[in-house]
Amino acid sequence: MRATRRRLLSTGLASLTLPLFGPAAAAAEPPVPLEPTRSCGGEEPTIAQTEGPFFKPGTPARRDLAGDAPEGERITLAGFVLDTACRPVPGALVELWHADGEGEYDNRGFRFRGHQLTDGAGRWWFDTIVPAYYPGRTRHYHAKVQRPGGRLLTTQLYFPDEPRNRRDGLFDERLVLAVSRAPEGPLGRFDFVV
Repeated sequence: MRATRRRLLSTGLASLTLPLFGPAAAAAEPPVPLEPTRSCGGEEPTIAQTEGPFFKPGTPARRDLAGDAPEGERITLAGFVLDTACRPVPGALVELWHADGEGEYDNRGFRFRGHQLTDGAGRWWFDTIVPAYYPGRTRHYHAKVQRPGGRLLTTQLYFPDEPRNRRDGLFDERLVLAVSRAPEGPLGRFDFVV
């Protein structure tokens, strides 16, 4: 496998064990440091995927989606938005939505739906839960990403080593989160390239 900046960032982050939840998660700083590497090669843009039937415009600006289901299995999703020259993109829109712990989407309100702008270093993060399976689909998150003045990318993110990945016709290994385990909870890392 080619050593890309995205892979190096994911690998380096996996060894960190800083608090992922509590006061750090609500702060204006990411719950774990997301430092770019010193060397970088050109990156391919993140591939697009369907938004599916459950997209709903007008999401609130928020990072904490886990509060929608205090009993759910928590996870922090985090990463950078990068351009194809591996430069961080500040002020990029990142929107996330997903099913709940029962495999249902909230189509009336905004449970498990939110958006944010990347910080000055191009970092994004959400505290949320691990979604459940539902018929025909493996576990996944939906995302929209847009650099200032750029095209809108719609895609999905997947978990590694899920038994249902191979049976899901939309699954693409290029969209797999790098998941690391820490005492505070799991961290799913993905860097969008737009």
